[in-house]
Amino acid sequence: MIKEHIEHLGRKTMEIVESIGRTCLFMLTGIVHIFTLPWQVYKVVEHTWFIGMKSMGVVILTGTFTGMVLGLQGYYTLVKFGSEGMLGSAVALTLIRELGPVLTAIMVTARAGSSMAAELGVMRISQQIDALETMDINPVRFLFSPRIVAALISFPLLTALFDVVGVFGGFITGSLMLGINPGIYLYRVTESVVLTDVTGGFVKSLVFSLVVTTVCCSRGFFTHFQVGGGYGAKGVSSSTTSAVVTSSVLILFFDYLITWLLL
Repeated sequence: MIKEHIEHLGRKTMEIVESIGRTCLFMLTGIVHIFTLPWQVYKVVEHTWFIGMKSMGVVILTGTFTGMVLGLQGYYTLVKFGSEGMLGSAVALTLIRELGPVLTAIMVTARAGSSMAAELGVMRISQQIDALETMDINPVRFLFSPRIVAALISFPLLTALFDVVGVFGGFITGSLMLGINPGIYLYRVTESVVLTDVTGGFVKSLVFSLVVTTVCCSRGFFTHFQVGGGYGAKGVSSSTTSAVVTSSVLILFFDYLITWLLL
């Protein structure tokens, strides 16, 4: 019995190590092929439209309501200390440093990342990826590299959009609903936010873009390696679920790691 448990633990450990190695090699191969001629400009534009433009709606909604909630909660916390005038600083710094990059990445993962994993998973089980290899077309370069570039372009822009609408949402709650002077709110926003805060948020968004794209595309690309999945609808379902969950966890992990390094 003990021997069986040890063997099971060993197999699980080897599967995890193999999966991490496969994903890292997949990412490095995709990055190298970004610089391989000819450049796939049309596909980059196509994926930028899908990842960036089509995610704007959910990012705007999420950012607005996040800012409104921060304004409401922050006001009733700061008013206890007679510091409600600092609401603009609290909302802006919380969004720009932390919530903006993290929530943007999670929303894009849910909308675009799951789609990428499912699309590549279907291509794998329908043998379209095998057909590309048969025609001597590198599937990593053709399917993954343009998505990396598109994500690197889209994530910082969506994060900036989230921050702006989030600060506006805090303004709606704090100034228009709770009566804080609008000039004081906006002054605190501009006075408290410095370039380091904005740069840190953009660094996080760039790292998240690489993490999300790599995890989601690799899970779909290697659908046939999913434990308990394999070929068919079950394999695509397993790889898509794994992509979203793994990406969300890694976003939080790298958020802590980058925050620790930047502070």
